Amino acid sequence: MARIVMKFGGTSVADMDRIRNVARHVKREVDAGHEVAVVVSAMSGKTNELVGWTRDASPMHDAREYDAVVASGEQVTSGLLAIALQHIGINARSWQGWQIPIRTDNAHGAARIMDIDGTDLIRRFGEGQVAVIAGFQGLGPDNRIATLGRGGSDTSAVAIAAAVKADRCDIYTDVDGVYTTDPRIEPKAKRLKKIAFEEMLEMASLGAKVLQVRSVELAMVFKVRTFVRSSFDDPDAPGMGDFLNPPGTLICDEEEILEQEVVTGIAYAKDEAQISLRRLADRPGVSAAIFGPLAEAHINVDMIVQNTSEDGSRTDMTFTVPSGDLDKAMKVLTESKGTIGFDVIQNEAGLVKVSVIGIGMRSHAGVAASAFRALAEKGINIKAITTSEIKISILIDGAYAELAVRTLHSVYGLDKS
Repeated sequence: MARIVMKFGGTSVADMDRIRNVARHVKREVDAGHEVAVVVSAMSGKTNELVGWTRDASPMHDAREYDAVVASGEQVTSGLLAIALQHIGINARSWQGWQIPIRTDNAHGAARIMDIDGTDLIRRFGEGQVAVIAGFQGLGPDNRIATLGRGGSDTSAVAIAAAVKADRCDIYTDVDGVYTTDPRIEPKAKRLKKIAFEEMLEMASLGAKVLQVRSVELAMVFKVRTFVRSSFDDPDAPGMGDFLNPPGTLICDEEEILEQEVVTGIAYAKDEAQISLRRLADRPGVSAAIFGPLAEAHINVDMIVQNTSEDGSRTDMTFTVPSGDLDKAMKVLTESKGTIGFDVIQNEAGLVKVSVIGIGMRSHAGVAASAFRALAEKGINIKAITTSEIKISILIDGAYAELAVRTLHSVYGLDKS
């Protein structure tokens, strides 16, 4: 017997037929003798509808009331799934975030989990009950519902798995695992059997949409073995009940991966914008003068490149922000021109960041050179580069995104069996 947390996203619970299918997945694990908690998202499209209603009520709405509204989607799903499980003979009970409780900070709309008391859940496991938990939500220090941001049900599931010391956390979604790159761009993309926490964290933060970044961070910190699986597979198909090696991709500690590839995958993020500040005084504090106001405006800055003039007196600073934040960033920087002291500000939107990721890069030379050579041969110009031990990120024109992904996927042999 093991303890398993199962999470089902919006497309997996989009209507009653799919909720009944989820109930069959849960029944399979219960019949195998496992203790089970299920975390659910709102039905597909419901959160967008609820968000739309709050904006229609008032564009400048209270974040606490926003949370009260949007958290209701998961409440509906958890109740419906509990009823569906009861109908097929499973002892199940729905739980809202405040009932567990899942304690969060006070950042309504984008709260972070601070603590989870799993005592009652574990007691109910002992009584043979399945816990059906509304994801995406917790209880803030003001004793009001606080939501965790879009994709927050992934984080709920991993955090609960850590709190109850689950043997496994299964994230069921509309794809059957993590791929070497987006199969919609590269049909030769392969599903990974295993991927290390660090690699998955880079993939998620650099554009892969399979898991929320915060959920991967928690899984890595608490060593929660996490499987990405498809809810659309037949619940009773051969191998679905295999505890050690179910179909899907295992996200785990790198020590579990015996044969580490040099490059694991290629991620990409669209809608990047580049801002360049020309002829800045090269003096202490200039970087703080630029990036401090941007941080205060909650604008995330990514790739940063600085060039210094030959005599060391002037410098150019180039960096990227999400395209949706470009206008706000330009306004903030223009208003701070007197403090920063630049001569000219330039910007360019419609760029794409393509990233090469792999723990094996730590011990192999020439990985970056291979990428640069391959892109040059395809006539793709590189605008900026950033690197870490396990990733290389390259900024290019958006028009070349798909070509770059396919080229890099091939050059590292990811399209081979």
